[in-house]
Amino acid sequence: MNLREGLKNTKRVVFKVGTSSLTYPNGRLNINKIDVLVRVIADLKNRGMDAVLVSSGAIGVGVGKLGLGEKPKDMPGKQAAAAVGQCELMYLYDKLFSEYGHVTGQVLLTKDAIEHDDRRINAHNTFMRLIEMGVVPIVNENDAVSTEEIEFGDNDTLSAYVASLCDADLLVILTDIDGLYNKNPREYPDAQLISQVEEITDDILALGGSAGSSRGTGGMITKLYAARIASEAGIKTIVCSADEPKDIYRIFDEEEFGTIFR
Repeated sequence: MNLREGLKNTKRVVFKVGTSSLTYPNGRLNINKIDVLVRVIADLKNRGMDAVLVSSGAIGVGVGKLGLGEKPKDMPGKQAAAAVGQCELMYLYDKLFSEYGHVTGQVLLTKDAIEHDDRRINAHNTFMRLIEMGVVPIVNENDAVSTEEIEFGDNDTLSAYVASLCDADLLVILTDIDGLYNKNPREYPDAQLISQVEEITDDILALGGSAGSSRGTGGMITKLYAARIASEAGIKTIVCSADEPKDIYRIFDEEEFGTIFR
């Protein structure tokens, strides 16, 4: 069965982009890449698609702006970097989306908004109203005041819950690798990309490896867990490269791009 069939009719999509895809190795924002990403999402909205963006990067951007050289090891240091970085991140998103005629709204979530029924309902209602108003919600974990969320999986897991809260049709996780491989492509030149996954079994999870880059906290394993959460909510997930944001169009042209999960 071709899991990509029907993607051209996607109505509502949640995009998740990680720190390593938003910044240069020195931690500074890759403004050109963010501009192209925003332009593509704005264009998809112009087509009639609802879009939500789950964006990491607050800590990484804060580290760069503060000139720290590396991510703080202590929790208050991480939270301080997040507080500084979140301001710059949202300023840039709001400026760029407004240039393409779209309004943004910041949504900072903590784990309890997902775990408690009444707060989850409130979050769902907020997302629904924002989307109804034509707003592009920009979502991040509330790193500046929360502790467990900073270890929450570089927003991968959060993005799956957001997709469920938004009644999304599709979750697109943009990352620094082309998708799920049958073995580590950084170690094995003959590694092959897996185009689609019908079920996330223990064998599939075993392909996830360990954590990702020094600028992020996730890795393929957290993306597989996110895809499993989304699958349980009846939402397809695509894990794909963020190197060329224009390639996102290939998803909705139903081309072979990244790895799609039932």
